[in-house]
Amino acid sequence: MSTTAILDDTLAGRVLAGERITIEDARELYRLPLPELGELANARRKLIHAEHHDGRGNEIVTYIVDRNINYTNVCNVYCKFCAFYRTEKDDDHYVLTREQLDQKLDELTAIGGVQVLLQGGHHPKLGIEWYLDMLSHVRTKYSHINIHGFSPPEFQHFASVFKMPLREVISKFKDAGLGSIPGGGGEILVDSVRNRIAPLKCKSDAWLEVMHIAHELGLNSSCTMMFGHVETLEDRLEHLDRLRVQQDKTGGFTAFICWTFQDIKDEATSIGHTKLRAPTVGSGEYLRMQALSRIYLDNIPNVQSSWVTQGPRIGQIALSYGANDFGSVMMEENVVSSAGTTFRLNSEMIERLIREAGYKPHRRNNWYRLLN
Repeated sequence: MSTTAILDDTLAGRVLAGERITIEDARELYRLPLPELGELANARRKLIHAEHHDGRGNEIVTYIVDRNINYTNVCNVYCKFCAFYRTEKDDDHYVLTREQLDQKLDELTAIGGVQVLLQGGHHPKLGIEWYLDMLSHVRTKYSHINIHGFSPPEFQHFASVFKMPLREVISKFKDAGLGSIPGGGGEILVDSVRNRIAPLKCKSDAWLEVMHIAHELGLNSSCTMMFGHVETLEDRLEHLDRLRVQQDKTGGFTAFICWTFQDIKDEATSIGHTKLRAPTVGSGEYLRMQALSRIYLDNIPNVQSSWVTQGPRIGQIALSYGANDFGSVMMEENVVSSAGTTFRLNSEMIERLIREAGYKPHRRNNWYRLLN
């Protein structure tokens, strides 16, 4: 390392020692040359995962085999960055039948899948029994598959539609078969930003409230950040700080994933939508924020590389910028691809990319326990 001068009394030295940094420190780190920030993030990753070796000195990078199933595309929050949602008036709106769901889960089982990422739009008419029946069905018929489902905005939507306390809704979903909660809908946890990009989606405190209750009920979750649109660096840092504070309280976040705003490339995919217009940021900014996040989020053990939005090559490079996990095979993805960004990788391709980066690939489950 060059200009970072590894001395005990420098910021770089504190990062390398595993000490907690402040928002002011994060601002200073953000200004470092990208390779140097990457080195610091990589060192922090090694410190957190010092035991993550295969017994022969090879560092392990994990991934999971799962499928992203969107049970409906009907949604009434009309996010300006989303090309996926439809209203009930659109000809191509849908709600999956049990037969369609089973076909997708049979295909997942056939490739050794262990998890389904189950998310959907905010459908205004589906009742609680519809969801509980779906969860019970999956738990009974596909007991080998963890249901990683329903983002915090969905749960706030459920509580409103079902006219039921949030804690009761989450508890009922857990009892019916829900195993963990994804961190979707986080975007930027700053209300001035949320009011501009998704004014009808739940606000920051409400997003964190879901995670707080879920963690108290014994459900782990991931957390996310979607950046590179109308937010500022200060907004991003506030977002990271709110996640770190929440993790200090409940300790239920298993992983952090960040990705950049994906511009809607095809106007035809956003039928009647109000499009968010913002210049997209490049892969360098993605790597910078992932590296900074790895350093700042000292209490969240895992960071996923976001190849789904950045592409396989940048996803691979991200392993040198603080990520210790390559995310998922994700044999189906509908939301990001609706905006025109489409990347697909199978297990063999993921393992090859991990090996080429100098690591040992290993499958995991949702709780980052190694399989086989």
